[in-house]
Amino acid sequence: MFDAIIPELISLTSKAGTNIMSYYKKQLHFDIKEDKTPITIVDKISHDVIINGLKKITPNVEILSEESENITFEERSTWQEYWLIDPLDGTRDFLEETGEFCICLAYIKNNKPIFGMIYAPVTQTHYYTNDKGCAIKQSTSTKQELITRQFSNPMSVVVGQHSANNKYLLAHLEKKNVDQVNKLGSALKFCAIAEGLYDYYPRFGPCSEWDTAAGVCILEGAGGRVTDMNNNSLRYNTKEDLTSPVFFASCKPE
Repeated sequence: MFDAIIPELISLTSKAGTNIMSYYKKQLHFDIKEDKTPITIVDKISHDVIINGLKKITPNVEILSEESENITFEERSTWQEYWLIDPLDGTRDFLEETGEFCICLAYIKNNKPIFGMIYAPVTQTHYYTNDKGCAIKQSTSTKQELITRQFSNPMSVVVGQHSANNKYLLAHLEKKNVDQVNKLGSALKFCAIAEGLYDYYPRFGPCSEWDTAAGVCILEGAGGRVTDMNNNSLRYNTKEDLTSPVFFASCKPE
């Protein structure tokens, strides 16, 4: 189903990425949303580009974006399938010029992501899943299938740039045999585990469904796993709010 439209999705996210990069490292005004995260004109421009593109590629599929107008759960609960997007994941990293931001695009069916694509505009790198369920990394010159590494002992951990001091996270890591803790912005953490750079990404801080869906799909396609505190897979569009639960993303089990 998705293999046929992957070239169009790569073209679309690349176009949105070009728009994002045209504003990068420039002084931008930003507002603070109710969830205390920043929003800029770049988020809105990328949103418009992706929404308009998806309506042409899959005209009969609903779309939910971080920057969508409020869509009630009463309406969303009738959706069996829909696109879930974050047009600029890591807006704070974009503003801080870390380079660690991306575009997240996921297709949800029956409350589960069945396709994921993440595009890193700075490196012009796409991560996505194909119809065989494999995870692929594609740049301008290379294309490769991703397989996570086996768990290391002690393990290498990656956490968010802005959630590294969460008290629950710190207490959790104290109980683990950890070699080092690395910081990385946005959903690129899922991709980094998928390509074998790290072992483990625990998330205790606030996070939304559009922040996780594409990364979950890609990491699981590479052989990894993402579970909640009850060891269950994450589910989407099952409740009024769109916050993700505490979760643990990891490479291939021992």
